[in-house]
Formats: sequence, C-alpha cells, structure tokens
Amino acid sequence: MQRTRTIIAIAWILFWVLMVSTSVQEYLRGHDHGIWKPILWETSSALTGTLLLLAQRHTTRRYDALIATPVRWFLRQLAWLPVYWIAFVPIAFGLRHIVYSWMGDTYTHEGWAEVYLYEDIKMTVFFCIFATITFGVLSFHAMLDEKVRVERANASLREAQLLRLSQQMQPHFLFNALNTISSLMYSDVARADAMLIQLSDVLRATLDVGERHLVPLETELRILRGYAALMAERFSDRVTITWDIDETLLACEVPVMSMQPLLENIFKHTVEKRRQPTAIHIAVQRQRDTLLLRLEDDSGTLSPNVGVSSDNRTNGIGVRNLRARLAALYGKRAGFELVPLEPAGVRAEVRLPCAS
Repeated sequence: MQRTRTIIAIAWILFWVLMVSTSVQEYLRGHDHGIWKPILWETSSALTGTLLLLAQRHTTRRYDALIATPVRWFLRQLAWLPVYWIAFVPIAFGLRHIVYSWMGDTYTHEGWAEVYLYEDIKMTVFFCIFATITFGVLSFHAMLDEKVRVERANASLREAQLLRLSQQMQPHFLFNALNTISSLMYSDVARADAMLIQLSDVLRATLDVGERHLVPLETELRILRGYAALMAERFSDRVTITWDIDETLLACEVPVMSMQPLLENIFKHTVEKRRQPTAIHIAVQRQRDTLLLRLEDDSGTLSPNVGVSSDNRTNGIGVRNLRARLAALYGKRAGFELVPLEPAGVRAEVRLPCAS
C-alpha cells in the first residue's frame, strides 16, 4: 500500500508540473514578462486541490470496507462534491489575490458567478476522475488481500484436516468411546448400540465435509451433537448439556469443525479432571448481522492473564488453529475469545458475519 501511495504522489506531482508548464507556454505567447502569474494560477489550484483531496480521503477512509458495494462507496464520496464546489474558489482565488497584492498588482477575473460556474465544472470532472482512480486502487488492493486470505485459508484448511485426524479425532477419543461401548454391551445393549451409531455418525459427518472451508451451521451442529452425545454418555454421572439454538440460523455458514474443538476443551480440561457435576451450555444466536457461537461451563478456570496464559485451553493447537482460520477466512470481521466466569466457569465465544 505504501508503494502505491508513493507512485500516486509522484504521478500527482508530475501532473501539476505538466499543467504549470503548459500554462507558462500559453502565457508566453502573448506576454514577455510576469511568468510568475501562470505559475501562481496553477500552483494555487494544485495546493487547493491537494488539500481538498487529502481531507476527503481522511474522512472517507472508514468507508473502504464498502468497496465491495460500489454504489454505496461512491455515494459516500459524492457527499464531498459540494465541498469542492463551495471551498475551491475562495481558497484558490484568495491565494491569488494575496500574492498579487504582495507583488503590487491586482488580480482581475470574470464575475464571481462565471468563476464559480467554470471552476465548479472543472472540479466536478476532477472529482470524478479522482474518485474513479481511488476506487480502482482500493479494488486492486482488496483483490490482493482476498488472494492472500484465500491462500492462508487453504493452508489453514490443510492444517485443520490434519488436526481433525490427528488431534480432534484422536486415537484416545476413539479408544474411550469404544471402551465405553464395550462395557455397556454387557449391561445395556440398547445404549451401547446407540453409542455405536452416534460414533459412526460423527465419523461420517467429519468425512462428509471433505475439503470445504465453510459448512452450514446445521452440518456443524450435527458433528457437535454427535460428539456431545458420546461424551455425555461416557460421563453420564458428571455432565449435563443444554442447547439454545436459533433454528432460523441453520443455513448460515461457519468454519468447518469450529465448535467441536471448543467442546472437546471443556471435557478435556474440566470434566475429566473433576468428580463433581459440570453443566455445559451451548448457544447459537444472532446479534444484528453477527452470528454468535457460544459454549460455556460452570466449573472451568483460566489464568488471570488470558492473553499470555499457560493454560492449554488458551494456547492449545485446536484454539490456535481456530484463530488462524478465522483470520484467514474473515479478517477482522470475525472474533474469538475465552472469558472467565464468576464464581467459576469459562465461556468460549466465536463471532462470525452472517448476512440476513
């Protein structure tokens, strides 16, 4: 971006050098002295135009995110056109009058109505050219950013696939699930059969997502519910899980395997280490155009300084991978945080953009 700014600045300077040179040549055709006058005319226009452009860019920079919707972006820029109409003539012509006065001369021009009409037409053309160039530059950089984001997303997806096989669906998880099923076969065949079906469904759902970056929330919840059912069966005397899902959001897309690692963290760092009951609450809600994925328990703990915590829940490979994928897929439009609750408990919350 800095290189682009430098190129634009050089082009802008060269443009006004050309304008000054042309004005001087035209002036010398009918005059043999007073060359400072055409230089003043063009430099006062250049200085005024530059100040207005910088002010416009400074105040409209916050709308750069609208570049994907050109009509909305141009409307934001168009609000500055009246400023050019009103401000250019007083500033530029005021500078000319001041310099002429210093030089012991009088600056004469057409009536103010004619001056405003002529200069405002020039400013309108100038404004449209500048807005178009700015839009092109921002679109170019947005394309480059999207390319980088896609490349990062591809790298993160490959890591997620390996993580899903080697970490999230670890051999110890399969071993524990199969061990629980094996023990139930002698006491409750129906429950053992139900668990086996759940395990099969989790594995099938995990394989079904293939190499996709995003899946519908409904698919993500299918994986999560299957995993939750297995773990709740294993810790049936120590855990309760409640669900609060907004069914109208099931079509919203979420990063694949974004919730299961968070639930696995709760079982690994809280449920497995306690003998007392643990209550887990899973919620999916909408706040305006934001999708909230929330998992919380009433027993877990985090170190006071979460940002540099040595707690595995904050620095584990699953959480690191999730943060990286969110950044690659959404940039700053998504967020993830772990929050300690009072008197005990931890809330994991993922914020995603979700169109209406």
